[in-house]
Amino acid sequence: MKKLLFVLSILLVSLLAACGNGDEDVIKIGATSTPHAEVLEKAKPILEEEGITIEIEEYSEYSLPNLDLSEGTIDANYFQHIPFFEDETTDPDKAYDIVNIGGIHIEPMGIYSNGISSIEDIPEGTEVIISRNVPDHLRILQMFEAEGLIEIAEDIDPQNVTQEDVIENPLNLQFLFGEVNPEFLIEAYNSEEDTLVAINTNYAIEGDLSPLEDALFIEGEESDYVNIVAARAEDENNEDLKKVVEVLQSEEIQNFIVENYGGAVVPVGGNK
Repeated sequence: MKKLLFVLSILLVSLLAACGNGDEDVIKIGATSTPHAEVLEKAKPILEEEGITIEIEEYSEYSLPNLDLSEGTIDANYFQHIPFFEDETTDPDKAYDIVNIGGIHIEPMGIYSNGISSIEDIPEGTEVIISRNVPDHLRILQMFEAEGLIEIAEDIDPQNVTQEDVIENPLNLQFLFGEVNPEFLIEAYNSEEDTLVAINTNYAIEGDLSPLEDALFIEGEESDYVNIVAARAEDENNEDLKKVVEVLQSEEIQNFIVENYGGAVVPVGGNK
């Protein structure tokens, strides 16, 4: 009997160890809800066929996913565009040791208003609400310049964009940099009727806005703001993470992005 119990104990320990080893194959990926987590959900069954299980940790703001990745709480993240990533990795107060392992899509920034119906109807002196997300500040001025509404200086510091960087401004537009966190842009849009609000596509979609139908104007597809998958530098060549990126860049997932978001999210075919 003692011998039988001993054998059973060994089998139980072996089984528990096997279960523990199985957990090591689970990849935890941090993502904002729309579209990133939705795209990952679509990729889940494809990855499972490859023997890879992913767990999606959803975030509602931008300040945590890189910190959590750096500290090992998650194994990768998929939420940020390249300029934001570069800002996070070069900021001496953060300097996260993380790497870009693949570009997936672009989310064109849009300019919205709850009361102004067209570019031609923008009144003189209109305020433009811009989030605290510094890497988007120059991006937004460039959008207004592309529409012929302003002219901006050539030597702008992207880390310190101000109203003074607008050198031609026929409508005397007032750019309010850093007014709100990105996740509160929809609230600003809903509460202000005579302003313009620059809203990231993921938050626009979450707020039931259609970037292609509701925006006064939207960023072009040539944008440099590609959304990427990031990992810790030590995991840059991790085969499972490479497979995740490969699936997200696959024709099936890229077609899903096109069909599901109707041009509001643009696949980039793997460009970094």
